[in-house]
Amino acid sequence: MVTLDIFSDPVCPWCMIGKAYLDRALEKVGDHPFRIEWHPFMLNPDLPAEGVDRRDFLEARFGGQMEAAKAYTRVMEAATFAGVEFNLEKMRVQPNTLNAHRLIHWAGLEGCQTAVVSALFKAYFRDGLDIGKDEVLADIAAAQGMDRAATLRLLASDADRADIFSRAMDARRKGVQSVPSFLIAREYVVTGAQPVETWVGIAEEIAEKLREG
Repeated sequence: MVTLDIFSDPVCPWCMIGKAYLDRALEKVGDHPFRIEWHPFMLNPDLPAEGVDRRDFLEARFGGQMEAAKAYTRVMEAATFAGVEFNLEKMRVQPNTLNAHRLIHWAGLEGCQTAVVSALFKAYFRDGLDIGKDEVLADIAAAQGMDRAATLRLLASDADRADIFSRAMDARRKGVQSVPSFLIAREYVVTGAQPVETWVGIAEEIAEKLREG
């Protein structure tokens, strides 16, 4: 197996789209060569713990309502093409994602990391849930087989908080400028939401090299 390290943020629409493409590619390949590990990257590390109003956030970021709408037109087109469901009208909060990344880390320890990442994307972009809230995160954890009460206790503590934030900042220092970013075999970097055909080609090439020894 070859490690595929993925740097992403649960509130990044291109990360969800990129994952949808990767999922389709790996399903097409079948017995793919990747061992997938998810790593934290925070697009907005300075947001307050309770998050902010999403509309205000986007308008401030893009310079007004019209500009924000234009920016998301391309996102929505890409999401439709990728078969990803986005419900922008349901998304009221732009959350701080530190706790979501803590949950992803704990899910990795329990062997359900990719499932939790998928659930976080759907909770935010499809269902419009505030994934900065402990109760929401605990529900997501429980739905993927994790202990809900234990998750709530961990979220209420400082467990892994400093470490996850440090890892997210370290990714920036090491050159991760945007997400999704993919590190293949700890050596080759692929950035952005790559199409299905690109991932099929990469997976098949790696699988062939592994067979050749």
